[in-house]
Amino acid sequence: MKTTIHAFWWRKGHVQSFVLWPFSRLYGAIAGRRMRRAKGASVSVPVLCVGNFTVGGTGKTPVAEALAKAAIAAGRKPGFVLRGYGARVTSARLVDPERHTHADVGDEALMLSRTAPAAVSPGRVDAAELLVGAGVDFIIMDDGLQSGRLRPDFTVAVVDARRGFGNGFCLPAGPLRAPLAAQFPKTDVVLLNGEGPGAADVAAVARQAHVPIERFSQMPAGDEADRLAGRRVLAYAGIGDPDKFFDTLEGLGAVVAERVRLGDHEAITPALARDLVAQAGAGGLLPVTTAKDMARLAGTKDRDLAALGASSAVLEIMAVFDDPMMADCLVSAAADAFKRRDGRSA
Repeated sequence: MKTTIHAFWWRKGHVQSFVLWPFSRLYGAIAGRRMRRAKGASVSVPVLCVGNFTVGGTGKTPVAEALAKAAIAAGRKPGFVLRGYGARVTSARLVDPERHTHADVGDEALMLSRTAPAAVSPGRVDAAELLVGAGVDFIIMDDGLQSGRLRPDFTVAVVDARRGFGNGFCLPAGPLRAPLAAQFPKTDVVLLNGEGPGAADVAAVARQAHVPIERFSQMPAGDEADRLAGRRVLAYAGIGDPDKFFDTLEGLGAVVAERVRLGDHEAITPALARDLVAQAGAGGLLPVTTAKDMARLAGTKDRDLAALGASSAVLEIMAVFDDPMMADCLVSAAADAFKRRDGRSA
């Protein structure tokens, strides 16, 4: 299963946006009404939602990882709740990275389970209850701003400063998952990722909605980043914004000789894996990919997929907040909101 990210979503005035505008109005009306009516079920521990206003990559997953690490440092036992996008999930399931593949639980769940326990379910509430039963005392809900199934105590929305809100239309004419007028009242803080032309619009809308903005950037992590400098690489990425990944590689000094753009969450087929390995071998290139793509190769029994995974370098990305205390502050804010929920002690 993959998400198609259309280039015209990020440009204002494109003819395709206007052709699809009537469908966008209908989609936005339904999505907005559902968000406004949603109450959501509560669980017995704090819930911090990390969402985004638009489809496509905004840097949400590195933020969720950073918040989990802050929660661990504060002595909490965090766990991730995800929908299990792209996987065969019909009921709540605790992620076991030794046994599950991306087809079982989704690539993002596999990635996040490296940091803290993760559970997946389309309903989310049952996944949260599974984690609580396993000893988790702080839930980080990756995505779910528009869902309304699990009620968060505190919500942050991540926005890529390069893309902002795109053309400002809802799906399918634009990238918004629901009208901003329905999404901002559900948001406590906007986290703006990096610098870019979309930042000014985001700041203006947030200011009008009286929602504070905090900033962070995505930085390469791990030893692999240093080893890529000067290397000629074949880069492949099935994320919301592959070009951002390619730009990051070039920023590290790598020579990106081949760029292979895949759909967001797109599964790599054995045939594609064979082609990538052959192409890299013929050109003397090092295959490089993202942690999310590598998660889709993990645990495979297919020979071609395993060969691609074994030969590929992985560039890990982490979120770095402008304010070094911001992750701690957001975790504390969620815990404080939980205390106010029912007069509990978090």
